[in-house]
Amino acid sequence: MMPPMQDELTSAIANDLGIAGLPPAEQQALIGQFGEIALKAATLSVMEKLSDEKRAAFAKLSEEGDAPAIKAFLDLELPGHEEVVKQAVAEEVKRFKNFQTA
Repeated sequence: MMPPMQDELTSAIANDLGIAGLPPAEQQALIGQFGEIALKAATLSVMEKLSDEKRAAFAKLSEEGDAPAIKAFLDLELPGHEEVVKQAVAEEVKRFKNFQTA
């Protein structure tokens, strides 16, 4: 059983993606797959905004998996990076919904 907060978050994501009518196991699988795609899209969007030198530094930090260091780097090198990520994820939600209706 999922903790209540996680259950609410999963429900909200399922509603956003338009998959709330599917069985819970299918919702979880699709949300997991979507999460991977959204993370890749967000990362690519951030990388596109950085110079080649900064991309290399970002890639190194990403490989190390140090989330606070990554955030500090992006705060310094790409002000507004949160908005870049939000836009990338929103675009992926839109693509997912379009794919469902196609």
